[in-house]
Amino acid sequence: MPIYEFKCSKCEEFFEVIVMGSDDNNIVSCPECDSKEFERVVSKTNFNMGTSSAGGSKGVQTQDRECSGGSCKTYTVPGETQ
Repeated sequence: MPIYEFKCSKCEEFFEVIVMGSDDNNIVSCPECDSKEFERVVSKTNFNMGTSSAGGSKGVQTQDRECSGGSCKTYTVPGETQ
């Protein structure tokens, strides 16, 4: 079940919607102002890429850089790119 995150165009509230199976006909509205004008945003992720007691995170490279919102970090991880 994917969770989608939206930002209301009217009141700028962020909210999430859980999609259950084939609920494509679900009517979504802002829980704050009931507006149906919103845009889907990229959700933040929450995972740890640090070292572990089992040998660390081999092959993971980090790069610190400056971004418009402050500092950013880019992670390069081993494996296939899709």
